[in-house]
Amino acid sequence: MTINFKKITQLFFGTGIILLTACSSKNKKEENTENTSTAIVVTVATPSSDEPQDLNVSGQIEAAQSANISTRVMGYITKLNVKVGDHVSKGQLLATISNDDILAKRAQANAMINEAEAALKNAQKDLDRFTNLYKQQSASAKELDNVTLQYNSAKSRVEAAKQMHNEVNAMLSYTNLTAPFSGIVTQKLVDAGSMANPGMPILTIEQSGTYQVSASVAENSINQIHQGAEVTINIKAIDKTFKGTVSQINQSSQFTGGQYIIKINIPDNQKNGLYAGMYANVFIPIKKSATIKTNADAVLVPISSIEYKDQLTGLFTIGSNNVALLRWVRLGKTYGDKVEVLSGLEKDEQFIVSADGKLFNGAAVKIK
Repeated sequence: MTINFKKITQLFFGTGIILLTACSSKNKKEENTENTSTAIVVTVATPSSDEPQDLNVSGQIEAAQSANISTRVMGYITKLNVKVGDHVSKGQLLATISNDDILAKRAQANAMINEAEAALKNAQKDLDRFTNLYKQQSASAKELDNVTLQYNSAKSRVEAAKQMHNEVNAMLSYTNLTAPFSGIVTQKLVDAGSMANPGMPILTIEQSGTYQVSASVAENSINQIHQGAEVTINIKAIDKTFKGTVSQINQSSQFTGGQYIIKINIPDNQKNGLYAGMYANVFIPIKKSATIKTNADAVLVPISSIEYKDQLTGLFTIGSNNVALLRWVRLGKTYGDKVEVLSGLEKDEQFIVSADGKLFNGAAVKIK
């Protein structure tokens, strides 16, 4: 009886160990499966010491010519003849502003012209009369001089009244806003009935079909670009790639936050399907010069792979267990879209260039 009890106890004890082992193995298997399924897919690379072959900058498509339509007079907007998206031709009436007060001033100017011209005719008659009397020695030179002065004064009043009339007409023209060129209305900033103030934009017009790319270039790369250089433009939104040329390089970054603005012409046969405001990636061949030669032993990595935290800089490497490890590094000079790593990364050591998710120290990763 005692022997059978011991055998039964040993049997239950062995069965329990087997069950625990099986559960543990199952949990480990599930954990490994879960880690594999939640791993972040990453792209890795090794540092490069080659001189960059092109410069990648971001820009936007914009109209080569645009205008904010405003007025120089104050008044209520009585009518807006266009809306956003409308095509307009040069000289087309866009909006009108109340002008009753200006019309009243023009009527006053007309009355002043009539009055001045009547006074001039009278002065002319007096001048002719006294001229004849002076020739007949019936009037003195002093009297002729006085009449001549009165005639010249009347003549000046006529000219002043006419110039006032011209001024009123000029002010009246600002109450009828017309298109300065053919294009498309891209913004309507006010509605009919609103008060228009001098210089306040009412409409924005962009010339259609005259697109260009405006891009910003950092100060350490602007000397590598020259006017007339052929560049490659990629519009990701419509999956379109074509060639363009650098047409303008701004020589000052005072009002652009340290960035130099360049303009790139788009060929006419590539403008179909483009809209102002689309983002563009511009690949610019770097102008070869001795100032951008790199050391043969330099370790270069893309600037986009650098992580910043306070005053520290680092990048992610891959640990032995396929986890992301943040490595702090010391950076040197920048060459285009790459930066030199002075310490913290070996020349043949892999690092993470991009990831399909948010990386953090210890995150499980999977190489693409």
